[in-house]
Amino acid sequence: MELEYKNRRDILLSKLHDNSLAILFSGDYKTRSNDTEYPFRQNSNFYYLSGFMEDNSCLVFLKKEQKTEVILFVEKKDKTKELWSGKRLGKKEAKKRFLVDKVYEYHDLEMKLQSYMIMQENLYYSFNLETSKVDRVKKYAKGINTLLNLNYHVENMRLLKSQSEIDLIKKALSITKNAHHKAIKIAKTLQYEYELQSEIEYVFKKNGAYSDAYTSIVACGNSANTLHYISNDKKLVDGELILIDAGCEYKYYASDITRTIPVSGKFSDAQKELYEMVLSVELKIIEMIKPKIKRSSLQKKSEELLCKGMIKLGILKGDYKKLLKKKAHKKYYPHGIGHWMGLDVHDECPYKDENGKEILLQAGMVMTIEPGIYIDENDTTVPKKYRGIGIRIEDDILVTLSGHENLSQGIAKSVKEIEEISL
Repeated sequence: MELEYKNRRDILLSKLHDNSLAILFSGDYKTRSNDTEYPFRQNSNFYYLSGFMEDNSCLVFLKKEQKTEVILFVEKKDKTKELWSGKRLGKKEAKKRFLVDKVYEYHDLEMKLQSYMIMQENLYYSFNLETSKVDRVKKYAKGINTLLNLNYHVENMRLLKSQSEIDLIKKALSITKNAHHKAIKIAKTLQYEYELQSEIEYVFKKNGAYSDAYTSIVACGNSANTLHYISNDKKLVDGELILIDAGCEYKYYASDITRTIPVSGKFSDAQKELYEMVLSVELKIIEMIKPKIKRSSLQKKSEELLCKGMIKLGILKGDYKKLLKKKAHKKYYPHGIGHWMGLDVHDECPYKDENGKEILLQAGMVMTIEPGIYIDENDTTVPKKYRGIGIRIEDDILVTLSGHENLSQGIAKSVKEIEEISL
């Protein structure tokens, strides 16, 4: 992997203007409460270019008339601090491991920046960097003419996944598959949403995925109609559906899967009608995915298909074209068809190029496809049998040269598959 990280750094250097300095900081520990902290999570862009897992570190890129240099700054080794917080790699070991030109200790950064900034014209850094670090970077940038957003280049690179990245996403999905299948199997034996959540996340951690890719959603009945429902504290009611949006993160790579399952293990007729309508839309949208397709085309088609489906079921009433024009369907399908996924569950990669034009799908991109329908229990405009039902079905799709690959294909989602697993 060290060679792959180096290749990424070389590609980034090729995109920088001559006479430039670029700086990228590691993540920081975040305070949870008083003197306790959340588990450390490395900055995704920093990890993408280095694979280095420690805080108090940064990468500096220098480019002058085609001559380039990459410098890594790391926290110094300190036996007292390491007693409390764990071992540090240190300058000596970092130089052995990482394929960079130089390694210095992090406390030397300001002194080095002062000399690096001399005769440089362009400064690249993350425009969402916290103020204290921005001030630190700009302190010696007196002769800099242009400030540029480093994230733009890194996140463009992150759009196309390498085979090693795809393999990690597949591993994350294999663990997530086991978790969802367990949820389908045991839901009817549990009483509360949080019990089911704990069983899902136990499978994640037991299989080496030490972190969730995002806060799990386990929403029974009408709770599924709150899109970002994460309290997960209601009872699991026999006869209702559970929307489970849960995915693990494996070695920093995300999975993002939603399945909607019956508490009892068997769909009612009304639940089945709605579910199969949403599933048919998802399958049709996935089939559209191939290079040179626009994501907005997938969105438009999903809205058209869901609108037609809702008319057929009597959820929407009236002329199809008029309803579509009024966006009447958005009441029940208010979100997008999907998003980029990779090092972040919502990968911070662009959807438009530097000219504002939509980026077309290319081989190597990974995105979610997640149509849904959400009908509040108090919506009296809808047939009673459908009220209080929320359904979303989500898969993770790789764009390939010839079309696409559903990376989560093995996770049960047909009515038959779900009911058979729950037996």
